[in-house]
Amino acid sequence: MRRITIALLPFLVLVTGAQASGGFGCDAKDENVEFLFESGVTRGMGSPVFNFRGTVEIKAKEVADDLRNMEFDGAHLAQYWSEDGQLNLVIYREREGDKPHGYVQVVIRTKGDEEGLNGGYELTVFDGVDDATPEGKSYTASGKVECIME
Repeated sequence: MRRITIALLPFLVLVTGAQASGGFGCDAKDENVEFLFESGVTRGMGSPVFNFRGTVEIKAKEVADDLRNMEFDGAHLAQYWSEDGQLNLVIYREREGDKPHGYVQVVIRTKGDEEGLNGGYELTVFDGVDDATPEGKSYTASGKVECIME
């Protein structure tokens, strides 16, 4: 969690001057994956996000190199929900280039308590591989995630 606070500090200093804005950050680091997602959030008007960004490093060697390390931006935040002490995200990015269809999806679900926002993530990777394997290959993992919301 210290990683999120340090990463968000310069960002939050910029947005705290405008009382109508805040931010969130979520990270996980375990034997399956390491990720960090962060964003600004406007208070009111449905709490839209701005400047969403993140990185995912999948540690499984069976996942193709181009799907194992990905960067994300606002176009990849498919769903976002923050209400009553919960923060939920669906982050989705497809493979680029001329390889078969593939994607990385991270679903984050948290609930707030005295410790902060804690919950779990579910990671799904799909790799179309090639025409000889039309069903493709999937990799899934899950684990704990910590988030902060300012």
